[in-house]
Amino acid sequence: MRGTALTLFLLYSLGVVVSGKVFKTLFHLKPQYRDAVQTAAVQDLLNRLIGDRADEFVVTVNSSMAGDNGLDTYQLSSMAGGKVAVVGSSGVAAATGCYNYLKYFCGCHISWSGVQLKVPSPLPQVPKTITVKTPNRFRYYQNVCTSSYSFVWWDWARWEKEIDWMALNGINMPLAFTGQEAIWQRVFLNLGLRQSEIDDFFTGPAFLAWGRMGNIHTWGGPLSSSWMQKQLSLQNKIVERMRSLGMITVLPAFAGHIPQGLLRVFPEINVTRLGAWSNFNCTYSCSYLLDPEDPLFQKIGGLFITEMIREFGTDHIYNADTFNEMTPTSSDPAYLSAISSAIFKSMVNVDPGAIWLMQGWLFVNNPWFWKPAQIRALLHGAPIGKIIVLDLFAETSPVYQSTESFFGQPFIWCMLHNFGGNHGLYGKVETVNMGPFEAMSFVNSTMVGTGLTPEGIDQNDMIYELMNEIGWRSQPLNLTEWISGYSTRRYGQEDPNALTAWQLLLSSVYNCTQDWKDHNHSPLVRRPSLKMNTEVCYNESSLFEAWKFMYHAASSLSKSSTFLYDLVDVTREAMQQLVTRYYIDIKTSYQSEALEELMTAGGVLVYDLLPELDQLLSSQPQFLLGKWLEDASKMAVTEQEASLYDMNARNQITLWGPTGNILDYANKQFGGLVKDYYTERWSLFVWCLVESLSTDVPFHQDKFNQAVFTVEKEFIYNGKKYSSTPTGNTIDIVKNIFIKYYPRAVKGK
Repeated sequence: MRGTALTLFLLYSLGVVVSGKVFKTLFHLKPQYRDAVQTAAVQDLLNRLIGDRADEFVVTVNSSMAGDNGLDTYQLSSMAGGKVAVVGSSGVAAATGCYNYLKYFCGCHISWSGVQLKVPSPLPQVPKTITVKTPNRFRYYQNVCTSSYSFVWWDWARWEKEIDWMALNGINMPLAFTGQEAIWQRVFLNLGLRQSEIDDFFTGPAFLAWGRMGNIHTWGGPLSSSWMQKQLSLQNKIVERMRSLGMITVLPAFAGHIPQGLLRVFPEINVTRLGAWSNFNCTYSCSYLLDPEDPLFQKIGGLFITEMIREFGTDHIYNADTFNEMTPTSSDPAYLSAISSAIFKSMVNVDPGAIWLMQGWLFVNNPWFWKPAQIRALLHGAPIGKIIVLDLFAETSPVYQSTESFFGQPFIWCMLHNFGGNHGLYGKVETVNMGPFEAMSFVNSTMVGTGLTPEGIDQNDMIYELMNEIGWRSQPLNLTEWISGYSTRRYGQEDPNALTAWQLLLSSVYNCTQDWKDHNHSPLVRRPSLKMNTEVCYNESSLFEAWKFMYHAASSLSKSSTFLYDLVDVTREAMQQLVTRYYIDIKTSYQSEALEELMTAGGVLVYDLLPELDQLLSSQPQFLLGKWLEDASKMAVTEQEASLYDMNARNQITLWGPTGNILDYANKQFGGLVKDYYTERWSLFVWCLVESLSTDVPFHQDKFNQAVFTVEKEFIYNGKKYSSTPTGNTIDIVKNIFIKYYPRAVKGK
């Protein structure tokens, strides 16, 4: 097995580098810490990862390996005495070399859902020195929303694991957005705002991402002083660790959104009040945007960058998104260029080496406004090479193709993949495998890197491991071979049933070729109605076959924690599709006025299938509502704070706003949530349909929505405690579900 893995590794490392335009303006974006510091950081990472076995790796960081073009490089070789030498051009490059050795020589695996680290003794020999060089400068990580959907309740222990994961997977340019509210508070107090005005500006913890982009304010707040100080301390640890590993941290900058209180202090300033965002009214939305030509713009931007650098230092790259899902008040190119020029000026006036990192989501989200002239104007508000654009959703809606490579500005090809941190098997492996190389070879390409930009993480480990490998490859992978190796590494042994299951998953749920956003459309996690979307982008029969093979693999893989996670995840996906089957039966029965059939289908769904699903999810730690809520409560120092954070945590994954403003967007399939939220909604829906047929009174969706909103709101404020410890035996639970429901699954609709 290791011989085959070695052959694949060597093959994957070959290929012709397709070089795009070289931007000398970006050459100063490189690790700041000395080689010796980065070397020690990688060695410490290995100690955390494999304990005493770390001494068998001799790690060296030698920055000269990157050469004049700054491309990260690592070398692997064997030494006398059985040790393995890993030399990298940065800490990230060296860590990536270590992980690739562990993967392809030792058959190990590291992911969000678990690790498999059976490191053989002695270490396998590297037959000859292997050198791997990246084809692009940057491997970017995070969406601005990830900080709220996934990171919001993290402590240092969880951040430390994530930063280790970043380094091992070759990520060298992550966002570092934690703790910025404390900096903003300093700036606003310095400008004369009252604390109450600042409190009214900040959202609660679970919604900070959208407060930072000016979409909303106030909702879920206020932020306590203890929250801000904890996050400030956390950010200092985060940037220190990232930089010690050779990462280039992206800090926030001023995008123009201001608190209403500034109008009291500076009554003559020129502001525009933006429109309402995403079903919020002006109580929580309609932010104020400071005119870029107003002198206060440069003052605020300069104060913020100055204070940010004073607290955290800088790697000279800053993120700002002014028009995220909000339409500018004018489409005049001169206005748009003035906006971007002012934003960039506020950075470069303080930091002459500043580079602006911009999410390209606005061009995808509102193509009716962002025509070529408007995009060009916005991007040319700063000199060429001074803005890096994240082609945020390139695996589905690449923008570089229609903008002549962003009209000359450098860009990063990104895989967004996940919206809201939803559970649901999904991927576009063919596009991920080919897209970056097509972008590199595009006419006059300005591509400078690849990136992961999910709104939420902790799901679909496979697609992220694949994308991380693509960032270091020079040609597409053989996906059939790669997925077999992935399965074997993930579980620590080759199992024919698991291999077959993964091949089926690769060709179905992970090969959605349509223009498909992966918002989970399943009726399971949507407020019930008679007009629900039941489409999926794959062949259901392949999913059910994969479920069967995963079920059979349990006999030999039951001791693998990563397998148990996958067994739950695949079973969950199959049950999600069974919910759709029963929903269709319920809908058909109602429309044909077949009361008995309606009660039968509804009864199975509400009293058997959904409780079984909740029991399944409750058997693994990664699928527990209690863990999400417990992490939120741990951030609090008072009972009042704990209550507020509990509301934030529950609201984000359900109503997303006071009245269901972005209902079910960040849906999760958690044990506890299925039982007390989704099942309650479905129970009320079935009851209303039964009553409708029994009384011959038509079902009215509006009346149902009013009734079910009471149920939804009750969940958010009921204060019920949920266990953060798994219960039940996963294998036994899956066996019971499979025997009961697999025949129904393969029977068809």
